[in-house]
Amino acid sequence: MARKKILGSHVKRLLSGVSVHGRRHLTEVETDLLQTELLLEEAIDKLTSSFMAIHTAVGARQETIDRLLAGGTPSAEDSEKLSAMSGEIGQHVNTAITSMQFQDMTSQLIERTLKRVAGLRDFLGTLSEHGADIAPETDSEEIVDRLGKVSMALAIQSLELRSMLRKSVEQRHLESGDIELF
Repeated sequence: MARKKILGSHVKRLLSGVSVHGRRHLTEVETDLLQTELLLEEAIDKLTSSFMAIHTAVGARQETIDRLLAGGTPSAEDSEKLSAMSGEIGQHVNTAITSMQFQDMTSQLIERTLKRVAGLRDFLGTLSEHGADIAPETDSEEIVDRLGKVSMALAIQSLELRSMLRKSVEQRHLESGDIELF
């Protein structure tokens, strides 16, 4: 009876460990995907606003531009607005470029999510590998030994995966400054 209790205890601990580690990694995958979605929404909103602002700036001066193209003379106010147009458009372009930096951060999140999914696949593969050698006629002592080894291997894999994956995502490209999120 003691062997059955020991075996049951090891099976319970193994299944509990697989469940805890698997759920933890899947929760992190879900979190990364939600963060990616938020980043993309924010970037798209900013890009849309920037392009609409550029369109508005050009449209507001189109009458003056048309007059110049027709050989007319701009008023002093027209000249001042045209001079300011370059700076205004430059600001909107800079905002658009900053918004595109979110692509770098979303790429990092997606990369991290893919690593996490691959790690979880390896984690489950380890469970399968160790379980494949257990035959119905395997005695309790050997099963307990194998379950202990698989539990240890899974715990090590889970720790390695967690330590390999960064918690923060940072903007690494473009010269507009550094950003770190999450």
